[in-house]
Order: sequence, then C-alpha cells, then structure tokens
Amino acid sequence: MAKKATAEKIEFTYEGTNRGGSKVKGDIYALSDAMAKNELRKQGIVPLRVKKKPKPLFGGAAKITPADIAIFARQMATMMHAGVPLVQSFEIIGEGSDNQSMQKLIFGIKSEVEGGVPLAEALSKQPLYFDALFVNLVNAGEQSGALETMLDKLATYKEKTEALKAKVKKALFYPIAVIVVAFIVTTILLIFVVPQFKDLFQGFGADLPALTQSVIDLSEFMQEWWYVIIAVVAGSIYGLIRIKKTSPKMQESFDRLALKAPVVGDIATKSAIARFARTLETMSAAGVPLVEAMDSVAGATGNIIYYRASLKIRDEVSQGTQLQTSMRNTGLFPNMAIQMVSIGEEAGSLDDMLAKVADFYEAEVDNAVDALTSLLEPIIMSVLGVLIGGLIVAMYLPIFKMGSVV
Repeated sequence: MAKKATAEKIEFTYEGTNRGGSKVKGDIYALSDAMAKNELRKQGIVPLRVKKKPKPLFGGAAKITPADIAIFARQMATMMHAGVPLVQSFEIIGEGSDNQSMQKLIFGIKSEVEGGVPLAEALSKQPLYFDALFVNLVNAGEQSGALETMLDKLATYKEKTEALKAKVKKALFYPIAVIVVAFIVTTILLIFVVPQFKDLFQGFGADLPALTQSVIDLSEFMQEWWYVIIAVVAGSIYGLIRIKKTSPKMQESFDRLALKAPVVGDIATKSAIARFARTLETMSAAGVPLVEAMDSVAGATGNIIYYRASLKIRDEVSQGTQLQTSMRNTGLFPNMAIQMVSIGEEAGSLDDMLAKVADFYEAEVDNAVDALTSLLEPIIMSVLGVLIGGLIVAMYLPIFKMGSVV
C-alpha cells in the first residue's frame, strides 16, 4: 500500500491585532490561508490580512550553512539567558536574519512550537540542518528543565567545530587557489602569447631550440584541443567527487590517504581527534549515556576511518570495556589523548578531560595550518617562478641565440 503524501505547509504573511489591540505582523506556515487565520486566532491574534508570501523574482534565497546554525544556537542561548520567552526569541532572531532561507526555517520552527510541539520535535523535522546530536541535547534540556544550559553548550560546540572546519579549509584553500591561478595564467600564455612568438620565429629560417619547439608544440595542442582538455579536467574532478560520495570503498580510500598524506595527514588526524573529543565532551556534559553518545560522535569525526573506529568503541563500551581501552584498541588515538581519558574516567571528570583534549588538538590544528602555510609559500613561489620563467626563457632563447651569432 502506497504511503499517503504529506501536504507541504505554505508560508503566509499576515497583519492583525493582538489581545491588547496593538497591530502585529509577521510570517506563519499553514496548509491554506483559512488554516493560517485559524492558527492566528488560537494565538490571540485577529487576522486583518493574510496572503501567500511571494517568491523572489530573480533566483532564490541564500543557502543555510552550518555557520548559520551555529549563530542561531548562540542567539537562542543568549535569548534564553536573558529570560526572553521561547516563541518571542524565534520572532526576534527571525526578523533580525538577513538570510531569507534562515528566516523561513526559524519561523517554521516558531509555528510548530506555537502549536504545542516540543522544540526538539520541531527541530527533528529539519534533519538537513539539525543533526541527531543537536536534537538529542535540546530534548535532554527540555526534559531536565535546563534548556538554557543545553543551548549554551550547543552554541559553544557549534562555534568550536565550525572554527575547526574553517582552519582545515584554510589549509587546503591556499595551495588549491594558487594551483588554479597558475593553470589559468599558463593557459593564457600558451594560447595567446606563444602564438605571437611563433609567427616571429617563422622568419628566422633556422631550427628552433628544443625547449622553444616543445613549448610551441604544447601551445598548438592546447589551441586545437582546449575544449577536450577542459572537458577532461572538469569530468575528472566531477567524477572523483561523485565516486567519493557514492562509493564507500572509494571514500575509505580517500580518507585513509588523507590521514597518511605528508603534512596534510597530520592536520586531518588532529582534526578528527579534536572533533571526536569535542563531541563526546558535549554529550557527556549533557548527561547522555556513553554508548548512546558514540553514535553522534562517529558522525561528527568527518573521516570514515574514525567513524568506524567510533562505532567499534561503542560496541566495546556497551560490553563493559573502558573507554580508554577501547580507544587504544583502535590504534588511531595518540597516547596523550588516551592517558587524559584514563584520568577522566578514574577521577569521574571525563567531560573536563575530553574538553582539555579537544582544546589541545584544536590548537595543534591551528599551529599545523600556520606551519603548512609558511612552508607552502616559498615552495609555491618557486614552482610558479620555474613555470612562468621557463616559458619566458623558452620564448626568448632563439632571440638570445641570434644575438650571440651576430
């Protein structure tokens, strides 16, 4: 029997008066304008005008990024700490957001909460933006009456994990950007500049140096087959990304290679350990059982090797093995991290020790990124110098030879 399709709620804008007689306006999600008016009356608002919110004329709204969710968590924590009611917090944050997609998400959650749905359940209906960890901690906060504390922990967790991701992206962006620029500059020289020299050399009536002839041959090849080269490069990049996403074996190979690569592998390893420790610390501080927490920890590591190791740790811990022993059995965690977890388990302060481990490895990632940038700068400049300089020398070499003959 086929499942019955669920109607999607529509966004409406409204104007009306509240119980105090003041004019109010905003957005509400409902299946129809009649249901929107009914929902407004339940909230004590007399609707004067309700209409479907028009879509933007050119393009859509900006996408919602993990950084937007981190800011949202911090804003919610701040509002709760200031004693602002939950629904009013959504209203203030939503109206203050410049991202229309984020506004839509916030007002959608607001409508759910106004309708009596628990916040954790409302968030769980948006799995693309709120993962199991986020929902579980909010649920724990609602159940224990400590939602403000949980939101603060979530905000801190999101901020630190996003900062860590930014550091790793910084390490990769610089060399990739330089390589792309070098490729573009070289292509321009070969397609537009070298042919000018070729026309000049044709009047020499002598054989060209091997280096110059090689560059001219490469230039002719690129002029004739440039579209094939672009198609091959673009297809290869797309194919690798596609295969990595769809093939678990290829993803494992890529992630394993990332951990073993020179210099970059050190950053990837420390980043995975920092995420592991930070996520487990947040879950532990929230009182989530260790076995249950490991599922969220596995998904947060960002590397399939550490993902599988986390699930293995979960299984061993569920059978009574200590966390430190399970971590050691994977062979993926350094002795320092294992020893600090051991101290935390024995002293009953596991979350504090995990926080120290996370802080240490986040700082290590930061230092490693700075060191990589410093190391790459002279290497990249040397490569660019040889590449561009080689092309210039190849073009002027025949002229130098003519000058020496004269």
